[in-house]
Amino acid sequence: MATELILPQPDDWHVHVRDGALLNTVVPYSARQFARALIMPNLQPPVTTCEQALAYRQRILAAVPSGQSFNPLMTLYLTDHTDPLDITRAALNECILAAKLYPAGATTHSEAGVTAIERLDPVLDTLQEQGLVLCVHGEVTDADVDLFDREAVFIDRILAPLVRRFPALKVVLEHITTREGVEFVRDSSGLIAATITPQHLLYNRNALFRGGLRPHYYCLPVLKRETHRQALLEAATSGNPKFFLGTDSAPHRRQDKESACGCAGCFSAPAALELYAEAFEHAGALDQLAGFASHYGADFYGLARNTATVTLVRDRWQVPETLPCNGDTLIPLAAGETLSWRLRD
Repeated sequence: MATELILPQPDDWHVHVRDGALLNTVVPYSARQFARALIMPNLQPPVTTCEQALAYRQRILAAVPSGQSFNPLMTLYLTDHTDPLDITRAALNECILAAKLYPAGATTHSEAGVTAIERLDPVLDTLQEQGLVLCVHGEVTDADVDLFDREAVFIDRILAPLVRRFPALKVVLEHITTREGVEFVRDSSGLIAATITPQHLLYNRNALFRGGLRPHYYCLPVLKRETHRQALLEAATSGNPKFFLGTDSAPHRRQDKESACGCAGCFSAPAALELYAEAFEHAGALDQLAGFASHYGADFYGLARNTATVTLVRDRWQVPETLPCNGDTLIPLAAGETLSWRLRD
């Protein structure tokens, strides 16, 4: 049995680091293990222009601990009123890699998102021309669609037609949660990829209700049935380069999760790589972790693979129940659970 696992330093291709005091608390967790991270733009107000994205990037860099190397890569938040010229400007900056499609009302701070995909056609055409990636939160928000079906319906109604209309557009279907998501990405062209989170690899929807309502396992897209979790695990460990790491780590203060209308998001950053190692080992596929975590995302985004390494050691430890945050408290994903691998500092 292996007692040590050396990996090329991984990248996180989907992460929320918030802003202000919360940003200063959470950025070091990502910087400790990832060389690069694709930063989500759903702040209040959202990051919709190049100038806003680059200013946000500077705030993130200021929160990186001394002696650590961390490269935040930025996305633009798409709205009904996005100017294609902003996409052209973004393509000239190597720090901006993508634009993010949030259907209006789909998740945290998505109120300014897109209300009708057809309104984005000029923007999508420019993304396609400029070679930037479209990152997609793949859920419909129609009131008549069951919460657990929203990803599959989005793929059928919106994403599949979009890909046909823009065949040269690079698309990442973020945080896929269903067998339908796996099949769509697997069977599409090489321009279509997906990120997979640790929570969707490790837990099914029973985790939300184990011993009572468990708000710290609530995220959007929501955890699904065991059959879907198995499909995700098979995809992540398959060696297919279309599937790669994106934590969707999304911190909220404890009181904002444990409230009458709790926020969606799992704070996985403190133990992200260890959680992925747990999932891959359970699947008997630790040998596939390097590709998923360190290679395939960089390849898809057209970046050089990292040459530095990180080391995981076999060492049972317990994820902290709570973490401090400027007088408040954060609850990490898997709080109180025992993991088998620890990242060596």
